[in-house]
Amino acid sequence: MRLNSILRIERERIMEVINELLGYPYYKIIQDSDRFNFSIDSVCLAHFVTLKPNAKNVIDLGCGNGPIAMYLTLRTKAHIDAVEIQEGSLDLARRSIKLNMLEDRITLYHDDIRGFAKKYQKKYDVVLSNPPFFKYNETSNINKNDYKTIARHEVMLNIFDLCKEAAALLNDAGVFAIVHRPDRLTDILKALRDNRLEPKRIQFIYPKEGMCANHVLIEAVKGRGEGGLKALPPFYVHNSDGSHTTMALEVYNQKDETR
Repeated sequence: MRLNSILRIERERIMEVINELLGYPYYKIIQDSDRFNFSIDSVCLAHFVTLKPNAKNVIDLGCGNGPIAMYLTLRTKAHIDAVEIQEGSLDLARRSIKLNMLEDRITLYHDDIRGFAKKYQKKYDVVLSNPPFFKYNETSNINKNDYKTIARHEVMLNIFDLCKEAAALLNDAGVFAIVHRPDRLTDILKALRDNRLEPKRIQFIYPKEGMCANHVLIEAVKGRGEGGLKALPPFYVHNSDGSHTTMALEVYNQKDETR
């Protein structure tokens, strides 16, 4: 093995850490501090989505290192598929799933989200995604091939492509849940309706009371009539003293509902 390859492998090991995903039974998740790591928006999405008892198949589009898929195993007995285009992130997810002995609950796909439904011909009761938040255009001053750029910017997948794929993957009356930025709300709602995904629940996430929302959770249902959108109470992550709110602690300490 060449010296530069050895040095690269050693560097990757140094950058990796094992964190608690929290919740019972305190899953561990492998993270690379040089990559795009999960944050509260991912676990809030997994906590927010409606999971009916008869749900059989769930898919996470753009799973990163796997926090959403792993969290969902505490809430549903349904089988969970997860798709990620970046091999490095998928490798972290693969090893975390093995570490927590969840191989029989989660199936990983190294693939592009675009065209996934046509390629695999599978249907799902629930689709989730924590997608890239920021628009990309040719004048954007970013490294188009950087893994953090791909995770954050719509280089490989935009909101319209995502909603189109979600609709293709869902059964009729299936649920699509997404977490995004409030400043993209108009784009999101248009993309949903253009693909027969009718928004039914929405909740804004705030760092703390008195501050502007920095995330929004939206749940839509495929093929259901317009109207009936329910705005949930605001979700505050921190109290004024910096401690976590009761709502945030409930998310972080998700109990195993499948037992």
